Parts: sequence; C-alpha cells; structure tokens
Amino acid sequence: MANSICETLRRNGYQALLVGGCVRDLLLRREPADYDVTTDATPEHVVKLFPESVTVGAQFGVILIPRDGLKVEVATFRSDVGYSDGRHPDRVVYSKTAQEDVQRRDFTINGLLMRHDTGEVLDYVGGQADLEAKLIRAIGEPDRRFTEDKLRMMRAVRFAARFGFEIEAATLRAIRRHVAEIHQVSPERLREELTKLLTEGAARRAFELLDETWLLQQVLPEIGAMKGVEQPPQYHPEGDVWIHTRLMLEGLPAGASPTLAWGVLLHDVGKPPTFQSAEQTGDRIRFNDHVEVGVRMAEAICKRLRFSNEDTVQILALVNNHMKFGAVEEMRAATLKKFVRLPRFEEHLALHRLDCLSSHRHLESYEFVKRFLERTPPEQVRPERLLTGDDLQAMGFKPGPLFAEILRSLEDAQLEGQVRTREEAESYVKKSFGAKQRRASSD
Repeated sequence: MANSICETLRRNGYQALLVGGCVRDLLLRREPADYDVTTDATPEHVVKLFPESVTVGAQFGVILIPRDGLKVEVATFRSDVGYSDGRHPDRVVYSKTAQEDVQRRDFTINGLLMRHDTGEVLDYVGGQADLEAKLIRAIGEPDRRFTEDKLRMMRAVRFAARFGFEIEAATLRAIRRHVAEIHQVSPERLREELTKLLTEGAARRAFELLDETWLLQQVLPEIGAMKGVEQPPQYHPEGDVWIHTRLMLEGLPAGASPTLAWGVLLHDVGKPPTFQSAEQTGDRIRFNDHVEVGVRMAEAICKRLRFSNEDTVQILALVNNHMKFGAVEEMRAATLKKFVRLPRFEEHLALHRLDCLSSHRHLESYEFVKRFLERTPPEQVRPERLLTGDDLQAMGFKPGPLFAEILRSLEDAQLEGQVRTREEAESYVKKSFGAKQRRASSD
C-alpha cells in the first residue's frame, strides 16, 4: 500500500519516506489509522505517476492516492509561509529535504520519518526521545506552532489523552498564552476535535487536560461551571457535578457513539445554574428544573458547534430523559412501552447505567428495564394499529381533533393489554367516545 507508493516514487528517482502519525503509531506498536508519504516529487509529478490520484490539497502540495480501500496522502517536501487565517498556510514553498519539511509539523512525535524498506527511523526533531518520555512537545518554538494553526492546541490535548502522555511544560505554557485564539477555529472543526476527545477511549483525561490548558473555559465554559457545584451526598457520594461528569466520561469506551458521548457530557449541564443549597431549600441540595434548563443549554451548545439537526435531536433527548429512569418501576405499561420506544433507546440505557455507576451505584432501574426488554415481545411494545382514520369515519366519526384523541387512547389501551383485536378496538371506541360523537353530531 504506502510501501508500494514509496517504491514507485523511488524507482522514478524521487525521495520517499513514511511520515507523521503512521511512524509514531508503528513505533508505539499501534495499528496506524492511515499512512502519509513525504517526497521531493512535485504534485504534478505525483499525479503523472499515479493516474488514480485525487488532488485534494494540491495548493498545499498534497495528493491523495486510493489503495486497497484506503487513502494514502502524498505530500511534497515544503515550508509553509504565513498563516493569516490561523489554520492554513497562505502559500507553500517546496523544499529539497525531508529535514526541512518536518520543521513545519506540529509535535515532535508527529515529525518522525521512516524508510519504508528498512524500517530505519530518521529523527530530526527529537521525537523518539519524547515518545520514550511520553511527552507532547511542539517542534521548534511552541508559540510559533500555535500561532500558525490554532487547532494544534486541541490536538495537543487529544494526543496526550490518547497515548497517556503529558504536555511538555513550555508547550503547555504556550497553549495557555494563546488559548483565547482558539475562537479563530471554525465551530465545525472544534466540534470534530471535541467529538474525537470524547470517543477515543480517554474522555476523562482529555477533559482534565482541557481544563489544565485553560481551553475548557474557552470552548465549553458550561462544563467548566460544573467545578465545585456540590450535590446531595445521599445520591452523589462521589462529589460535585464536575467529579460526577468526569467519572461518567471515564466509563465511555473507545468507539462510543458520538451522540451518547455528548449526552453524557451534557446530561447535567443544567445543574450549575439551578443549584440551591440545603439552607435555601430547608432540607437538602436541590436542582429544580435542571433537566429543562439543561435541554435549553445543550441546544445552545449544539447550535454554537453546528451539530446536524439529527444529532442535536438525539443529544437533547438524552438530556431530557435521563431522570425518567427513576420512575420506570411505577410507570403504567403504556408509559413504559412508549419510553423504551424512544429512538436509539440503547443510548438512553447506556447513559443511565453510567450515571448510576458514577454516583450511588444502584442499578435496580437499569436491570428492571433490561428485563422488561428481554421479556416483552417487540409486537407488544410496537403493536400494529388496529383502526385507522378511515375506519373511524366508517364508524360515523367526523374527521377533526377528536380523531387524534381516539387513536392515542386506543393505542394506550392496546399497550395496557386491554384491547387485542379489531372487534375489541371498535367496541372500546364506541364505548369510550360514542357520547362525544353524538354531542358533536348534535352541535
């Protein structure tokens, strides 16, 4: 794959080396997600050698070559000139050596080169020592690296969390100096980076690092506000809202659904503004209406970070419904069946389980719902409709608001097991709504 691309370039008289994250991952004995190749061949020459290539970033010297269902990025050795938008170079100048090329990259562990045929590592930036020391260190002057591309501040946090590394002291100080500039990054890119932090399997560490670097207060001040917000110890022996949320983040596995991960992060976002102390309430700490307030706040965050409508709806549903599990054992059958019919209910259940394990550790409600789902056939949870609007008209009912009321009531009777057949449905409707029908007719 990447090796064959290097081979073709070398055969045609060009230099070609593996570079960046794939080299880092190979040295860490991790499976690289993708492969990058760096070369002295210009984009025009690369395109000629690989007719199947796609010119995704030719202005930055980057060509994409699809191979074996994967895409290999081939980038020409270059120096970057000017970053007026705080994300992309204004122009690139091609250089002749890989040594010059790696100086423009972000962190030392991402600036390593490898010969594809021998596995020899070329290290011009001290990346191997930092891999050994488990450090994320900016290449060269950290201030310059973060001025060039503001998103690198978020990437420093992500790599440190993913690998269990520390951010080197001078690099950390530079992030803190430039932290307010993170707002130059587009909301979409910030959302992508935050979602990666939440779903790579080290979400707790990632958010602790966001806090340490002072990025949290910039990108998600609503989460920063959770710190020090006490909770009633009888329900939350673990501590304040920030501690509770971090414990839940710790329980998110690598590859967790992004909407579940965001639901976990935001489920208690309404607690800081609704906090009332025991002195204020006369009995215990309370967060009255924290769900409703949390839904509004989560909606504002989703809008700010430009989530899709579909993802926003699911995240808000997770926030809106997380307290309902406390009442599942007392719910009427119809109410419970409608509850478990929520779209992607498995995410609601997963959030509730994490919520319990990160506080009082009582899983009775979780087990109750699991048993209910195992024992209740799907056709009882989502029964086929026994009567339609046309059927109601045939029975003499006039179309109008009463139709919706009848169909809702009939569905509840089905869910409760009171009505099972079409005949029973007709009898139920006549008995329950016949008088209303007659009144409507006489009016």
